Formats: sequence, structure tokens, C-alpha cells
Amino acid sequence: MSTTSISFVKGAAILAVTGIAARVIGALFRIILAALLGDEGIGLFMYAYPVYSTLLVISTAGIPVALSKIMAEKLTLNDYREALRAFRIAFLILTMTGFTITLILFWGAEFFAGAVVRDLDAAYPLMAISPAIFFVTIMAALRGFFQGQQNMIPTAASQMIEQLVRVGFSITMVLVLLPIGLDYAAAGAASGAAAGGLGGFLLLAGYYWRKRGILLKQAERQQDHLAAPAGAIVGRILRLAIPVTIGGLVIPLISLIDLAVVPRQLQAAGFDLETGRALYGQLTGMAGPVVYFPNVVALALSISLVPSISEAYALANKQLISSRSAIAVKLTVLFSFPAAVGLYLLAEPVTVLLYDNAEAGYSLAYMSWSVIPLCLYVSTTGIIQGLGRPILPALNMFYGGLVKTVLSWFLTAVPALNVGGAALATVIGLGVAAAFNLYHVHRFAGWQPRWKELIVLPGAGVVTMSILVLATYHVIIVVAETTLSPGQLNGAATLGAIVIGIITYGLFMLLSGGVSRQELQMVPFAGPGLVKLAHKLYLFRRN
Repeated sequence: MSTTSISFVKGAAILAVTGIAARVIGALFRIILAALLGDEGIGLFMYAYPVYSTLLVISTAGIPVALSKIMAEKLTLNDYREALRAFRIAFLILTMTGFTITLILFWGAEFFAGAVVRDLDAAYPLMAISPAIFFVTIMAALRGFFQGQQNMIPTAASQMIEQLVRVGFSITMVLVLLPIGLDYAAAGAASGAAAGGLGGFLLLAGYYWRKRGILLKQAERQQDHLAAPAGAIVGRILRLAIPVTIGGLVIPLISLIDLAVVPRQLQAAGFDLETGRALYGQLTGMAGPVVYFPNVVALALSISLVPSISEAYALANKQLISSRSAIAVKLTVLFSFPAAVGLYLLAEPVTVLLYDNAEAGYSLAYMSWSVIPLCLYVSTTGIIQGLGRPILPALNMFYGGLVKTVLSWFLTAVPALNVGGAALATVIGLGVAAAFNLYHVHRFAGWQPRWKELIVLPGAGVVTMSILVLATYHVIIVVAETTLSPGQLNGAATLGAIVIGIITYGLFMLLSGGVSRQELQMVPFAGPGLVKLAHKLYLFRRN
């Protein structure tokens, strides 16, 4: 495997490790928040996020992705001056749009609460979260600056700081405001997004000032430089960014549609307003974060793939494009397949462990299957965007979104399904989008599916894992039933089953040849050590 391929996977892995750590912190945050606010409070808190996410995508307008692509191309050609000019222009655009959208959400909070959410109590969380748009938008510009240089460490560090500040501030505000009222406490929880955005921005600004001097010196030494008109740079940024924005809008818009459809159709199914809030909270505030946890790896791959594929595309290296695409798809399947099955098997124990809420396991069991198509869609979107065709993922998700919306309307209104119907609609809709994306990766990147690597070996590994996961869970329940409390018993059995599942699947993939020495070597920091350990234990399949 080439050094450049290893480099981009390590960049993705750095983001993935940090992202997983941030998700762990976020999961702990949700556990505490669920204990403080309850199902209804979580539902009220989550009402703000679809509106916020939609406006945030409009605010950033796909510009960070466009910037990372342009900078990767310019730096590959050693055109440092144009790379810096592209960043300055993108930063100015994002500063203006972020400020404008923040004002729109703050002053229009009551309108959004009444027209979209149909619950005026959602106005306070919407107002509280609005400043986050400004800080996250300008932070996104700085992330694009570093991602264009294939330097993922500043992005990873800012993600961690953003999450830590967000969680700490949110919990503090909930504790202060909860005695006043549930709606105020939900607003306090939402306000943490703004505090986290500010913390992440300040960290990235420090990284930028250190790196800026190096690039300026390189630009000064640059001999040949043909400056493009500012209007041409703006035009290129927008041509790349607008399709990305359309694609980025689809998922938040689907969440927004869910916000408008699910509570309404739950009432049509016979549930009252408070129960609808609670069910919506279980679906989006409890099951959703658990399901999206594995997606952090796919998102890291996607972020790393855009400049990486762009570099190979600029060099017209078809073999490099194909090999990087194959690595990305394989890695996505290897972690998403067992994650989906594991969450399905342990849905109720996981929600009891995290939220002390067995009812949320119903939503998680349905939602767990969305892990596979969601991760495949996200990682392949990075490939397609890197090839300069950002409109295709947008169209693909639009088709999937249509399927999901129609199914959600009908299935949620079925009393026996309720939020399970909404979750099932999500799985099918994402499946449509992922299938179209894979087709385009095959067509434009030259990727050829190897069914043994993608289906046969992971499938056999998952079956083996599933048997041992269920056996481990039930054995621990039987053995420790008389010595532990119900909560401790469930926690021990769930965590024990998860650990056994990870070990079983990993050993199976190594012994069967599903994971090669080179692929294991690419694990950041621990890779060489894992390879040595695997050799000592004779875990690699002999040729």
C-alpha cells in the first residue's frame, strides 16, 4: 500500500479516534441530561436541533469542503499565494453568512417554534442555540484551511474542546435553570452549543496564527504567480460549495421533516402531546445519538477523502483514486456491519445502561440498521466530492429523502409501529441514497466490489460474534443474578457482551484474512505494536 494511502487513512483515523472520544463524552452528557430532564425534556431539547442544523448548513454553504479542495489543489501545485487568498475570501463569506443566519434564528425563534415545531415551548431552546451558528461557521472555515493541507490534528483538537466546553456549560445551565421550568432548562442545555463553538474557534485561531507565518514565508518565496481575480475565486468556491450545500441540506431537512411529521403522526396514531414529546425524545435524543456514534468513523473518512481524492484527481492518478476508494469502502463495511448487528442485539440493554430507559430500546432496535447505509453514504460522499461531482450525493440523498418522508408519514401513524415506523423509514431511505452513491463510486472512481472482502468474511464474522455476544450476555445474567443489583447486572452483562463481541469479530477478521498486515499497520500509534502482537499470537492467516 502506498505511503499516500496510509497518510490519508491515518488522517481519517486521527479524526475518528478524537470523534469517538467526543461521542463518548456526548453519550455521558445525554445520560446526565436524560436523568435531569426526562423523556419530555429531552424531546423539548431536541426540538431545536433540526432547525439549527438546517440553518447551520445554509450558513456554512459547503464552503469549508470547497476550501479544502481548492487548497489541496493549489498546495499540490506549490501555489501558496492562491491557497491563502482562497482561505481569506472563504473566511470573509462565512463570517458574514454566520452572523446573518444567527440573527434570523434568534429573532425568528417564535416563528420556527410555531410554524415548524408546532410547540411554542421550543422558542427558548431555539433562541439559546442561535449564537452557535456564528461560532461554528467561522470555526468551519479554519477547519477547511487545515483539512486542505491534510492536517487533521487541529480539527480533531477543536472537536474535543468544543465538546468538553459544550457539555460542561450545558449541564451547569440545566442545573441553574431547572427550578425555573423545563423549557428554560432545555434552553440552558441548548446554549452549550454556542459556548462549545466559541471554545473550538479560539483553539483553531491559535493553530492558524502559528501556521499562517509558515505559509506566508512560502508564498513570499514563490517565484511564478498568476493571481486570479477575486470574483473568479468566489465563483469557483460557490460552484463547488452550492452542490455540497444542497447535499448537506438534505439530512437536516429530513430531520426537519421528521420534526414536522413524527409528532403530528404520533397524535394521529392516538398519542397525546406529552407522550409524543417523550417518544420523539426517545427516537432522536436517545436512539439517534447511539446510532450516529459509529458514523463518526465514516465522517472522519469522508473529511479526509475530499482533499486526498482531490490530490489524486489533480495528478490524474486513476490507480490512486481507485485504491483509496477501495480502502474507504472496505473500512466502512468492516466497522459498520458489526456495529449495526451489535446495537440490534443489545438495543434494550444499551438504552437501560445509558439512559435507564428500556422503552427507548424499541426505537434503537429499528434505528440500528441505519448504521450501515448511513456510514456508506457518508464515506462515499467524500469520494464523489473529491472527484469534483458534489451534486451527485445531493441528488442521491434527495431520492432517499423522498422515500423516507413518504414512508415516515404512513408508518408513524400505525399505532403498533409509532416511532419504530419513522426509524424504519429512515433505514430504507438511507439505503436508497447509499446504493446510488456506491454506483457512482464504481462508475467514476473505478472501484470494483470484492464480495469476499465486503460480504462473505464480515458476514461470517458477524454471525460468530452474534452467537458469542448473546451467550455472554445471558451467562453473565445467570451467574451474577444473585450478587448484583438489576442496574449493575445489566451493565456488567452489556459491557461484557460488547467486549467479547469486539474481540471475537477482530480475531475472526485477522485469522480469516479479512484484515491484512498493511491495514492493521495503518492504525495510528498502536498499529506497529498490534502487528507485532498479532505475529506473536499467529493471528495472521498464512498464505
